[in-house]
Amino acid sequence: MISTRSWSSRPSAHNMALSMLSSTLSFQAGAAPVGGVAMRSAVSMQLAPAVGEGVQTAGPGYMPSGAVPRTMIDSSILVQGGSLRTWSYRSPAIEQVQVVLSTEGRPLDADIELWHGPDNTPCKMRVYVENGQLRPFSAVVETPRGPNTVAIRNIGQIEFPIAANVIADSVDSPSPDCLGSSTTIQGGALRTYPFDPSVDSVEVLLKTDGRPLNARIELLQGPNNNKQVIELYTEDGCDRPFFCVLETPGSGNVVRIVNTAPVEFPMTAGVVPHSINNEMTTGAVLGGDVVIGGDIGW
Repeated sequence: MISTRSWSSRPSAHNMALSMLSSTLSFQAGAAPVGGVAMRSAVSMQLAPAVGEGVQTAGPGYMPSGAVPRTMIDSSILVQGGSLRTWSYRSPAIEQVQVVLSTEGRPLDADIELWHGPDNTPCKMRVYVENGQLRPFSAVVETPRGPNTVAIRNIGQIEFPIAANVIADSVDSPSPDCLGSSTTIQGGALRTYPFDPSVDSVEVLLKTDGRPLNARIELLQGPNNNKQVIELYTEDGCDRPFFCVLETPGSGNVVRIVNTAPVEFPMTAGVVPHSINNEMTTGAVLGGDVVIGGDIGW
């Protein structure tokens, strides 16, 4: 006869299943906090560098790594094709500004105007340069009796942007040789000025006795090969004379000035070398290449 105590002392299959289920739940419940802590620590470790980057303070001398100092940043403004940029000067103490235009080797075609009051344009010019990197445009615009606004419009296509800069603190001035070598050009007449290959740049000064100034300045290199053209108008050539510096690299450079005004409006022109390269040879080299109308010297 089997005793019932022996059956009750043994664990049944149902009790064993319940005990295994409870142990499994207790293990999972005990492992959950550990996994949660590990996950939170991993998340905090991933976010730590991002938080550290955002807490940097920009003090007076702070500069991010790889940044360019402000003093090295070019002050030129990129003017896209068909767009307009203006520089306004309200102070009457600014009596002249210098306009500098350049490109990255592409042609330059721009309109420059001086606005003085509503619907008053005392000075305007049309500028064309075949290569704005080799021959950047630089001219001085007189701005007496402010306020004045200099407007530069890129009339070229969108594929030909230009870099424009207007400087008011340091402006070029004509040399005493340029002031002393002025000659009269009657209305409708023209005058040419050939230069030696050693001349790197040329000063051009145009003025009148108070009458309007209408002129065309051309830089030629070879027969009828225009490298740079400036069409100029000034309402008063005495109060607002025109001064510019033309870059003349290579050989065969000729500056041609045409007085496009009637015969009643003469003007005076002074064209002299601005910078000379003494290391360039002026004579032909035996066995060398002769370039006629090119950008390279003998």
